[in-house]
Amino acid sequence: MAEKQVSPKIEVRVAVKKDVDAIIALSSKVFRDESPYTRGMILGQMSAFEEGQFVVVFEGEIVGYAATMMLPERKALAQHTWAEVTGGGYAAMHDRKGEWLYGMEVCVDPERRRLRIGKRLYDARRRLATDKHLKGIAFGGRMPGMKRNLKRFGTAEAYLEAVKANDVKDPVATFHLNNGFEPLRLLKGYYPADVESGGYGVLMVWRNPYYDPQREEQPVNRGNPDIVRVVTVQMEARTIAKPQDFYDAVEYFVEVSSEYGGDFVVFPELFTLMLLSCEPEELKPDAAIQRLTEHTPEFVQKMTDMAIRRNINIIGGSHATKTETGDIQNVGYAFLRDGSVHAREKMHPTPNEQTYWQIKGGGPIDVIETDCGPIGIMICYDSEFPEIGRRLADQGARILFVPFNTDTRHGYLRVRYCCQARAVENQCYVVTSGMTGNLGNVDNLDIEYAQSGIFTPCDFPFARDGIAAEASENVEMVTVADLNLATLSWARYEGSVKNLRDRRLDLYRTTWSDGG
Repeated sequence: MAEKQVSPKIEVRVAVKKDVDAIIALSSKVFRDESPYTRGMILGQMSAFEEGQFVVVFEGEIVGYAATMMLPERKALAQHTWAEVTGGGYAAMHDRKGEWLYGMEVCVDPERRRLRIGKRLYDARRRLATDKHLKGIAFGGRMPGMKRNLKRFGTAEAYLEAVKANDVKDPVATFHLNNGFEPLRLLKGYYPADVESGGYGVLMVWRNPYYDPQREEQPVNRGNPDIVRVVTVQMEARTIAKPQDFYDAVEYFVEVSSEYGGDFVVFPELFTLMLLSCEPEELKPDAAIQRLTEHTPEFVQKMTDMAIRRNINIIGGSHATKTETGDIQNVGYAFLRDGSVHAREKMHPTPNEQTYWQIKGGGPIDVIETDCGPIGIMICYDSEFPEIGRRLADQGARILFVPFNTDTRHGYLRVRYCCQARAVENQCYVVTSGMTGNLGNVDNLDIEYAQSGIFTPCDFPFARDGIAAEASENVEMVTVADLNLATLSWARYEGSVKNLRDRRLDLYRTTWSDGG
């Protein structure tokens, strides 16, 4: 027997012209002491922004209606009246380039209150704001409990504060607060006919957790701007006969990463020490640094060329070198596919780096702007200092890259655990890349232990253990993962915990020497 299809009893859909009479009838039912919407107003709303008008249909009857339009931020979030902002109810001020979805009206059949009609309409608005990549939703909300409570609280401002503190419940404003809307300010004279609210409106906003302010500025070179594909290379130290052998090995991994559609490929800390393995004899620290410094121009040029030719951003591990100031630094490079090169010095050299190589701590720590948004680089030991990851996250980084080089499992686990902590506390992704094996003819590179990984925050949309992908221990291989920036934005606004937003800045904060 064929399965019988049953039409849903209740549905939310976009309003169409044949709904106009039913919408007018609904508004007459809701606004008993005011004039209902006219046919011209409803048609004007549909004409201005067809996809922004919603109805709720229950058993064939329209029991809910929501009218919306788009507005620029300067209008949506400024002081305004309902008549001004809606063009007298016709949605005449709709601006298709606006960043905010503005709620003109919500009508709910008073005889159908238990169907959660209002919530369904607000959910429809949220979906529309998300689909259109808008900053959020704004509207002037009512607070009809104010009139009867005015003697108790004295002013509209005091009443609103009491509602926000949950000292008193308002039939409408409390509903909005419970549904994730944030009151920004009172709108005086917003709707004079609303006597119960004293003519006031409450400017309510919902901020789209998926909104990415950098998205519109990024070049369109990816199929989905929300997805960033990262490739981390766990590279084995190898003895080479000539420098070109090193670059050939690096380019192999760059080519593979590019063919797999990677946006970033990451190499380990100090991977350029392999360039010393072709020297006729093992070099002492001073001579080794001098030789690496001589390799710097060729290294930068070749890596830049690879990034451009393979159309991929390369996080070029790190390279110990003597800088223009004469100091020895452990420098991490980002070679971007637009041809630009960015250098970041390791801030915290390990005790071994300080004593053996005479490496000094560098700086500053700032994000690097890429076509995938701002990123940060923390070189190995730097990942063990929480304030660095926090600074980069505050500057907008959502992906932190950590090239590392550790000799034992103890050292590796320090880096791993700290990187996972940085992912949780900053609600960001952390990508690590380490080196394996050994080079017997390069001093101070005796043994290496690595298990490179790609780490996420720990919340429902992410991998259950906070690991998007990881390499096998001490095996040369590449590891690939797609990182969803929209999911990250959601976690920061709607997640089970909101580490970035819940900081007690009234009790503590880190102040940097540049004032950041």
